[in-house]
Amino acid sequence: MNQRDMRPPFAALGGTIPPELEKLPTPCYLLDEDALTRNAEILGGLAQRTGCKVLLAQKAFSNYDCYPLLAPHLAGTEASGLFEARLGAEEMPGKEVHVFCAAYRADEMDELVQYADHIVFNSPAQLAKFGPAAKAAGKSVGLRINPECSTQDGHAIYDPCAPGSRLGTTRAQWNAAVAANPALPNLLDGLHFHTLCEQDSDALATTLDAVAQKFGDLLPRMQWLNFGGGHHITRPGYDIAMLERCITRAQQDWGVTVYLEPGEACALNAGFLLSRVLDVVQNGDTTIAILDASAACHMPDVIEMPYRPPLFAAAEPGEKPCTVRLAGPTCLAGDVIGDYGVDAVPNVGDLLVFGDMA
Repeated sequence: MNQRDMRPPFAALGGTIPPELEKLPTPCYLLDEDALTRNAEILGGLAQRTGCKVLLAQKAFSNYDCYPLLAPHLAGTEASGLFEARLGAEEMPGKEVHVFCAAYRADEMDELVQYADHIVFNSPAQLAKFGPAAKAAGKSVGLRINPECSTQDGHAIYDPCAPGSRLGTTRAQWNAAVAANPALPNLLDGLHFHTLCEQDSDALATTLDAVAQKFGDLLPRMQWLNFGGGHHITRPGYDIAMLERCITRAQQDWGVTVYLEPGEACALNAGFLLSRVLDVVQNGDTTIAILDASAACHMPDVIEMPYRPPLFAAAEPGEKPCTVRLAGPTCLAGDVIGDYGVDAVPNVGDLLVFGDMA
């Protein structure tokens, strides 16, 4: 490949694809350890300047072979359940392990408390059911709150603050629960909110205002406040100064330790998916390149979000001489990666490189 592409996913390679990649079997993932380290250094610098604690959200990146690159800069890991908690405890030893799950299984709690330091519950009912045992085991106990403040556009089904959301406890729900069980507040050491997705810190500032309005009276009694994930901290142009102001505000107003649990920010633009063209077909006006990589199997977010991953040296449809649809080899009709503008229709055997695939 003689083309150059200096967009962020490919800039770490100097805007070129090294010829030695042609020798690799496909499909395959390629991780950039230098990029992972740079991301971790940005997060670690934030923690040093502000006194906050940054956790790796393992649901976004759980390649534990790379944890030694991240661990020196992070306070620990965030888990979505028992097995991620075990992963964090075993592969980032000596660090904090936080866990949140929308509903815990009773038959897993005894093992979970062996790994987790902080356990966050989603509802007052789960807090009442499992909180006393967690406290007795010496764990820090939290509740996920729903500040009812939506800041997301374009994918409402993933908005934790959407009407009818199952994630987090609203203030009305909390008030009703405390009226029925006045001892509930005594179980809490901290509060947790997670309302963002690949967003800048202005959305966090808006959310923090809502948290202050809805739950500000509870926070002075808390030891910590977890800002959750969705902070695109390592993205070029992200407003870190505003993030630092949000952290300082929480520390000064409520006297809490602030946690953040970025996921994608830890691995942003730090990996590639290599694929080869198996066939090229023409259906009416649509040119389709069938690859040995599948959206459904190798990049499921393409279908679930949906989104279109960056492709080396490609542009928007219509912005280059040719437009080609890239699709997977499976029998799933929707196994389509997306339409791309390219200089020429790829040939069978050509190597294609997708960015931001860590």
